[in-house]
Amino acid sequence: MRDIIIAGNWKMNKTFQEAEDFLVDIFEYLHNKELEKTTSIICPPFPYLEMATDLAAESNLSIGAQNVSEHESGAYTGEISAAMLHSMDVDHCIVGHSERRKYFGETDETINKKIKMLQNYRIIPIVCIGESLQQREAGEAEEVIETQLLATLQDVQISNNLAIAYEPIWAIGTGETATPQQAQKIHSFIRKWIQENYNKEIANSVPILYGGSVKPENISDLLAEEDIDGGLIGGASLDSNKFKKMIDIAEK
Repeated sequence: MRDIIIAGNWKMNKTFQEAEDFLVDIFEYLHNKELEKTTSIICPPFPYLEMATDLAAESNLSIGAQNVSEHESGAYTGEISAAMLHSMDVDHCIVGHSERRKYFGETDETINKKIKMLQNYRIIPIVCIGESLQQREAGEAEEVIETQLLATLQDVQISNNLAIAYEPIWAIGTGETATPQQAQKIHSFIRKWIQENYNKEIANSVPILYGGSVKPENISDLLAEEDIDGGLIGGASLDSNKFKKMIDIAEK
């Protein structure tokens, strides 16, 4: 059985004090709480990672980054390397989010390099893929997903060192959510692709998350689907009460 993953992507939100208050609240909630089915992850902005990993050291909360450089080190002003993340005990890292693709020109080939760099430092990439509304309406969703999988995972070895997040671009930050059935169809397609390109054991072990306006009101129906293993959650993860509620729902 795959763990359910509840991952919060804060994006560019919260002051340092707000971040600390949120994390302390979550740690108090998780204190002496045995999570039998759920892995909970918070991905704060870079400046808060050291504070977050220090606070998380004695808890069962994992800390992730929102991005990483494809370069090992060097003259890349403003970039953050996998080695830096590793040195702060960061467990996970989001790569390929549609906002990185849209606003910063990231390509599948760049994302592929980032995945390999993270794996070199034993950090689990959460690889984001997804289609636009125009592509979905044209009946191209599966074709787009397959193209992204082929390019981002080229020559990538998968064991227990990678997660995938299906995030339809039309549902990110819009309040729109794919129906559980729409999401399940793509998740099933992704798992079948992994089985065909790797093997059945790997396909059954890779967690596939859904992202796109996930919140306490809809997460239960999404998690009821066979191939949806959790959520990569944006806006709703900024509210500690909503985040705790989603963990509680996942544990039921």
